[in-house]
Amino acid sequence: MQPWQDFNAPSDYLKDRVIIVTGAGQGIGEVAAMSLAAHGATIVLVGRNDKKLTKVYDAIEAAGGAKPAAVPVDLAAMSDQDCVNFANLIWKEFDRLDGIVHCANGFNHLSPLTNQKLEEWVSMYRVNVAAPFAITRACLPLLKRAEDASVLFVGEQHAFDPKAYWGGFATTRAGQAALSKVAADEWGKAPMPRVNLLVPGPVKSPFRTKTHPAEDKNAIPAAADMATAFLWLMGPASAELRGQTLRFNPMDTSGWAGD
Repeated sequence: MQPWQDFNAPSDYLKDRVIIVTGAGQGIGEVAAMSLAAHGATIVLVGRNDKKLTKVYDAIEAAGGAKPAAVPVDLAAMSDQDCVNFANLIWKEFDRLDGIVHCANGFNHLSPLTNQKLEEWVSMYRVNVAAPFAITRACLPLLKRAEDASVLFVGEQHAFDPKAYWGGFATTRAGQAALSKVAADEWGKAPMPRVNLLVPGPVKSPFRTKTHPAEDKNAIPAAADMATAFLWLMGPASAELRGQTLRFNPMDTSGWAGD
């Protein structure tokens, strides 16, 4: 049984909390942003595509959520100073930060290793590992001020089960998993934020459509089914959870795995 399976969050569950969601313009990131906003959180939407962020921004407002913020940014091009400037913007606008959901997904295409390029690997590494690290580090002073700060990395199953043609993507996602463990180990107790990794199984999303175009979409869960998991992991119900790897798979009754 997954720990969030019977969790029912009240509508004001995350009231007054400010949460960053990267990759918020579509797919799993959009689900995270919408579900957290629907339960009271003020969401800072981060993504590369301004039009997609605007769509989610408008949807949150139309649903009666707290006024979000949208920050268009290319994680593959961020510098240390860009991350500091971003953290300062959060400080200036909100004076608090209660969590980060790292949903941004650096992916090019499936191909043999002999066809993959260094630039592709570097770009994926920056989006999947380096930028999340730098953003979290820059935001750490704000996170430490929060009563129950949560940093959630949304991973990918090929980090743990790499296969042919997934080369740079699987490798950088394995790096993300290592980052989450290192951060959780270093920041093992309050006032440091708690850090966990959520690994979705197959879910309907633009990314899944790109990598599995012939798949029967009716045979896998919708990304929206992950909403309760995000609520549980980003709120007080999971306040004692640190350094865990949790797998989202509604058909798997083994629940979650971790140290």
